[in-house]
This record gives sequence, C-alpha cells and structure tokens, in this order.
Amino acid sequence: MLRPIRTVAAAAAALLLATACNSASTSGAPGGAAGATTRGVSADSVRVGGIVSMTTASGYSKKDTDLGARARYDRANAEGGVHGRRIDYLGAEDDGQDPARNLAAARTLVQQEKVFAVAPMSSVTFSGADFLEQQKVPTFGWGTLPSFCGPKHIYGFNGCLVPMPGGTLNQTWPEGLGAVLGGTKGKSVALIAADSDAGKFGIRTFTQGFTAAGFRVSYAKAVVPAASAPSDWSAYTKEILRSDGGRAPDAVVSVMQTPYNIGLFTALKRAGFKGVISDPTDYDPGLLTKEATRQALDGVHVLLQFEPFESQSPAMRQFKEDIAKAAGGKDIPLNMHMVTGYMSADLFLAIAEKAGRELTVESFQKAAAAFSDTGTLVGDRAEPKGQRESFGCGALVQLRNGRYEVSSPFRCYPPVPFR
Repeated sequence: MLRPIRTVAAAAAALLLATACNSASTSGAPGGAAGATTRGVSADSVRVGGIVSMTTASGYSKKDTDLGARARYDRANAEGGVHGRRIDYLGAEDDGQDPARNLAAARTLVQQEKVFAVAPMSSVTFSGADFLEQQKVPTFGWGTLPSFCGPKHIYGFNGCLVPMPGGTLNQTWPEGLGAVLGGTKGKSVALIAADSDAGKFGIRTFTQGFTAAGFRVSYAKAVVPAASAPSDWSAYTKEILRSDGGRAPDAVVSVMQTPYNIGLFTALKRAGFKGVISDPTDYDPGLLTKEATRQALDGVHVLLQFEPFESQSPAMRQFKEDIAKAAGGKDIPLNMHMVTGYMSADLFLAIAEKAGRELTVESFQKAAAAFSDTGTLVGDRAEPKGQRESFGCGALVQLRNGRYEVSSPFRCYPPVPFR
C-alpha cells in the first residue's frame, strides 16, 4: 500500500513544482506575443502587490509605506489607469522584518496572487530578491540593499544606494553635513551601525563617501546588536567620544533605525556631546508626540533622499493631496515611509506607461532600458542608470523646538566612485 501512495504523492509534487516553475510565463493579456510574460495582466487590469515590514520585534514599523503606494495607485486609477488598465493593488504582505517571511511573501505574491509587479518592497531584509528576479517580477523599493543594485528586474525608486565596486556613491549626506558644519576641512565624523550585513555594508560605503567629501573618519563600526536595542549605550558613547585623538568628533552619524537612535542620541547628549548628530530615518512628525523621543531627536539632522515635506513644489503639493485622499480626508502626519511607497509606485507606473498597451514583462523591461524623466520628488530619474547608482539628490532637515526645518536644501550632487 505504501508504494502506490508514494508514487501518487511524487507525481502530485512534480505537477505542483512544474506549475510553480511556469508561473512566470503564463499568458493573461489578450494579444500578447508568443512566450511573452503577462502574469497578472488582463484586458482591463494589472495586479500589483507589496512587501513591507509592518510589524517588527523592536516596534519599528514601515506600515505607512502601504498607504503611500495606495495613494499613488488610487490617483492613477482615477486618471484612467495605465493605457486603460486599472491597477489592482492587493496591498502589502507583512514580512515582520524576517528573512524567511520576506521570501514567503514573495512566493505568495507570485505563485498564488499572480502579480505582475511588486511595488513597494520595503524592509531591511530582501531574501526574496533572487526568487523575484528569477521569476522576472519587476520590483520597486528603497534601494538601500545590495539587491537593488544589479538585478535586471529590481529597481530602487531613487536608484542604487549600495553599489558594488565599480559603481558610484551618493554624496548627499556627507556634502549636506559639510554645509551644516561650514565645510569639511579639518572636520571629523564617527559612523556607527548595527552588527548586520546591511550595517557592515553601510559603514563601508559611508566611510568612503565621507572621506571623499573631505572628512576625517575617526570611528566607523557596525557593532550594535541587531536583534534589539541595547539598554546601556555607555560602552559605545565612550569609544565614540574619544575617537578623534582622545576628543569627541565634530559629527556622529548613525546608520540605524529609530529605536536605536533614540537610545544612542540620548546617551550622547547626557555625556555632554555638543557636535552635530545625524541619521537617515527619523523624519517623522509622529515621533514628536512623546516627550522623551522629542528630546532625544531635538537638534538631529535627518538625511532625506527626496524633497522635504516643507517644499512648495508642484510634486510635493500633489503628494500631500494624494495622501490625504487615501487616508480618507484625515489630517495625518506625513513620514518618509509614505514617500517610499508612493515613489516606488510612481516609478513603476511611469515605466508601465512608457511600455504601451501591449504590457508584458519584456515590453516593460524594454521601456525601462530607455527610461528617463525629470522634476520628481527624487529629482531626475533614469534607467538603467538607477540600477548601478543613485539619482544623487537629497536634503537634510533638522528637528528644532518640536518642528522640522530644512538645514541643507534639496539638491543633486555628483557621485564619487565606489571601491
């Protein structure tokens, strides 16, 4: 009895495997060319999903990335969709910032939901990248991970921010801090990150970037436990505050998320640090509702790779209007996660529009290979340049007395080679 059952089970498994392997090449769009990849495309809609870290062990959440994406898709649909096709946005899968769940979310979206694209993908882990690339799924997100640099079907909404050797580095952060300090000559900076692959890579890239801008890097370590924020930061602050020949550096740059930054910055201030503090994550008015958080972040210069919300440009006014509509008319605080979702969707829509009515992965990729536009919230965009380097634009804002103020205006800087 066992042998027939095993035979049937093996046959069923083989059938399921074949179905999964062929999921990328199913034809759903009328008029598609033979062999064209049209998964998720019908005569009147395009299916799109997202992957976002909505819940995490530390409490940090990127859930508003989903709202930002929905806001942009809602406007696209209100304007008639893409060549008459409505964007059927399924919402975002929550990967919990867990590599296993990230891959599982990617598989669910492709094999079960049959999406044409994943936009947005926003997490500190991207274990699903190889699978999405193999399945030829156009994927869009914040290019802060190596997987956004190189693969043919994966795009950073503001380009590749962590390039491989031979690529270039975005100089927004070091040049912006140099402007805040009145120049980089003779100035020192300490860089700190979590003990993770992303943290180590961040230290490597920013060490080169700040050095190229003229800073003396006195400290550069990815040593903070990645699983949870330390309760005692004294070991880190003591080393940082003695790193510049026994003195404190002119600036401390944290390449970490909000819960870590709150603890580190509070400890630095209590230790008497009077220099410049900066990070890339804490541009969020919602953080200011708690007194302790507001005090920890007061005076901090936050890196932005998009126009500040304080901008009066047409693109920013449109963004605010779209977010308000998607939120049901509620007056909700804006944050950078909304921009991540919105601009990931925006880049996908812009390329899909250029691809034309006969939408396939192949026509989409052909359009991407010659894509460029100007005047967006992230500056001028171009592909496939964005898969090798960033678009090079950004700004700094500083939290002062409970509100954000632009400390280094939005502009684009020439990149430098990454080695």
